[in-house]
Amino acid sequence: MASITIRNLDDGVKTRLRVRAAGNGRSMEEEVRPILRDAVGWDDVPASGLGSAIHALFKPFGGVELESPPRGPMREPPRFD
Repeated sequence: MASITIRNLDDGVKTRLRVRAAGNGRSMEEEVRPILRDAVGWDDVPASGLGSAIHALFKPFGGVELESPPRGPMREPPRFD
C-alpha cells in the first residue's frame, strides 16, 4: 500500500474533514480513502462480501426452509489418564 502526504492544506478543509470523519465514526485517514477512490473513479473495495453476493445471486429463486436434525445426548469427552 502506498502512502501520501498533503502539504499546504487549508485549515478550513482540514477542520471540515475532521468533523466529517467524526460524524462517520472514522479517523481522518479512513475518511479520505473513499473520497479519493470516488475522485479518481476507481473502487477496489467490493460493495459486499462473498456471502452477500451469493445471496443476491440466488435470492430471486426463493428460499428453502430446512429442518434441523434431532439432537441426541452429547458423548463423554475422551479421557487421557
